[in-house]
Amino acid sequence: MRFCYYIIPSMQKAKEQIKLGDHFNYKRLLRFTLPSIVMMVFTSIYGVVDGFFISNFAGKTAFAGINFIMPYVMIIYGAGFMIGAGGSALTGKLLGENKKEEANKVFSMMVYFTLFLGCALGVVGVFTAKPMAIFLGATDAIIDDAVVYGRIMFAFTPAYMLQALFQSFLVTAEKPRAGLFVTVAAGVTNIVLDATFIALFKWGIVGAAVASGIGQIVGACLPLIYFLGKKECSLKLVKTGLKFKPLFNAVTNGSSELLTNISSSVVGMLFNYQLLKFLGENGVAAYGTIMYVQFIFNAVFIGYSIGVAPIISYNYGAENHEETKNVLKKSIFLMGLSGVAACVIALLLSSPLSKLYVGYDKELYDLTVYAFRIYAFAFVLNGFNIFMSSFFTALNDGLVSAIISFMRTLVFQILFIMTIPIALGSDGLWASVVFAEIAAFFVSAGFLIGMKKKYKY
Repeated sequence: MRFCYYIIPSMQKAKEQIKLGDHFNYKRLLRFTLPSIVMMVFTSIYGVVDGFFISNFAGKTAFAGINFIMPYVMIIYGAGFMIGAGGSALTGKLLGENKKEEANKVFSMMVYFTLFLGCALGVVGVFTAKPMAIFLGATDAIIDDAVVYGRIMFAFTPAYMLQALFQSFLVTAEKPRAGLFVTVAAGVTNIVLDATFIALFKWGIVGAAVASGIGQIVGACLPLIYFLGKKECSLKLVKTGLKFKPLFNAVTNGSSELLTNISSSVVGMLFNYQLLKFLGENGVAAYGTIMYVQFIFNAVFIGYSIGVAPIISYNYGAENHEETKNVLKKSIFLMGLSGVAACVIALLLSSPLSKLYVGYDKELYDLTVYAFRIYAFAFVLNGFNIFMSSFFTALNDGLVSAIISFMRTLVFQILFIMTIPIALGSDGLWASVVFAEIAAFFVSAGFLIGMKKKYKY
């Protein structure tokens, strides 16, 4: 515990601390958001390492099994992102209004409620893992692996939800480097234990799930210790009761993040169903590889959105419309540039990244490379759409944020997943995500233009 008290705060002194109320040029904006970007990329990388060890040391059947149940796991886990995004937007607005005591109470309530909710949802997940796998159509070859992995992961639900919650609140507390430190600590723990449990001890999917769970405990406990400490910080854990109104506001405002998780998971389940029909278990394994890799690319967009959201919330609360407009313009440019770069990088690295996962099976490798080269074009607009949903969450407009998220991650993807393969076969499955992002772009741009007068950006 003493380690956490001294090491985490020392990270804040490495450079002049940037405040939410500062004016942001590109350099300052990237400095403030970079820890969140690296944090999310690192989180994605240790998820990628999970997949690498399972695929190469437990085989493609086990790999298909965990990817089959993972969408359901992420539905349960998604509540942590919901409370973190909605709660941090609310506390950021309160800090902008100079209501620090109220902000601390709201923050503390979110933490306590998340811990309680995580325990309840974890129990639900453990008992429903097998019925859900059966309902989703898991084959005899993969169902046992899917259920075992899912049940172990659900046992760590409280830790995962707290880790997701603190990722948002550490940025709102103007401690993004501390958030990065926590994520690195959790990630290194996960990676080392993956190598130990899977490669050395040969525990297979059990080792992968336990390694992930212990990493999540590290990611939850370090911020908890920090916020309980006496160090100077914008937010602190204090005694507070349960108040319905701020909790309701946070949950409804952050509903787009939960909806994104649920929608992505439902789409993932539907993808797996369609892939089993068109391509069999190889299709599910190929999709799993693409999902692990795309986590890294999307992590850049999500990390930036997490990092910039408190700036937008703070300036919205302070009624500093010029700065909100400034940050918005710069963010749109950065997301556009990053989207094009991500697409090019994905196309160039499709072969080596696929070989890393499934190089031991030529048929599966060829399928994965082919599919990835189609899927890569979705990255061009991905960043813009992710940012726009987060932007309206930061403005405490949960409805618009939820609509963008709902249309992008659920309506459009389901529509195209079910229709395009009729004409294009399995190629249509990989292309459906690209068409969904294009359609979502027009929805996002429409709200951006339509809400300009209301929010004065």
